Amino acid sequence: MRLKIPAVLAVSAAALLLAGCTSSGTSGSTASPSATTGSASKACSAPKSGSVSDAVKVTGDKGAEPTVTFSKPLKATDTERSYVSKGAGAEVKSGSTVDVALVAYNGTSGAKLTSNGYAGSATIPITVGDSTMIPGLTQAVECAPVGSRLVTTATAKSAWGGADPSTVGSLKSTDTVVFVVDILDAVPTKANGTPQPAQAGFPTVKLASDGKPTVTIPKSLTAPTETKVEVLKKGNGETVASGDSVTVQYQGVNWRTGKVFDQSWGRGLSTLQTSQVVPGFAKALIGQTVGSQVVAVIPPADGYGSAGQSQAGIKGTDTLVFVIDILQTQR
Repeated sequence: MRLKIPAVLAVSAAALLLAGCTSSGTSGSTASPSATTGSASKACSAPKSGSVSDAVKVTGDKGAEPTVTFSKPLKATDTERSYVSKGAGAEVKSGSTVDVALVAYNGTSGAKLTSNGYAGSATIPITVGDSTMIPGLTQAVECAPVGSRLVTTATAKSAWGGADPSTVGSLKSTDTVVFVVDILDAVPTKANGTPQPAQAGFPTVKLASDGKPTVTIPKSLTAPTETKVEVLKKGNGETVASGDSVTVQYQGVNWRTGKVFDQSWGRGLSTLQTSQVVPGFAKALIGQTVGSQVVAVIPPADGYGSAGQSQAGIKGTDTLVFVIDILQTQR
């Protein structure tokens, strides 16, 4: 069970962003683990600059796709990373998520592989330490301050962590890949909106200091027959529209058992499209504002239906409870 990441890359998001992970759900029918899975904090181990990364010349203003030049074929043997400019923001640590704009090239042929985050196109969230994202992208941002522009060079085999890169512009494992990345901003890890009074008839939610929820379903409550949503924190950010890609923290609890069947907490933030989740999850997002925390109680009709989801222990009659922190939205 995986929430789909948005196809934000001009080529294939799954091919460029993921290191060969699979999804047991289908588009439009999933509301469960994301394609971003962070790891615990660790010491910084970013690549050093070298003659190959230094040979890539980058010009242009921030916010616009840069002009990238290099002599081909570029031949990388190790992963190298050079600063074009160094930002003044917080250091990107393992487990944190940042928004980036990037352009990628085949350093052997000189062909552009993809460009994203420029001229109004959707930026890309990268969670450092994400085990499902290709290592080359997390290495491109780890330990660098927000606001930086960097060049990373590596063999495609190394950048993809051994996964097959050929679905991206027919890239070969022996080719050199070039990433030019602008680290635009850091994404919050929990909702920061104004607390709202809890509504009657909903499960209770207690938050840990890091924002992780614990859901309790009183035995006196009866599961509703239609999707119900309450707002526990009201954010003042953008409003989520239908079709948006939304970055969230979430926890899913089975009403019948009271047990967590899925959550992003402890793994990293999830980015998903409102069109690629179960209807009740989409209803909980659309119309809400960034910075908000919502509780959605979703009956089977707006969840997994009569088929349930056996891999998560969800029966066809089970009602689901999601606590969702809305951290970012993009069109």
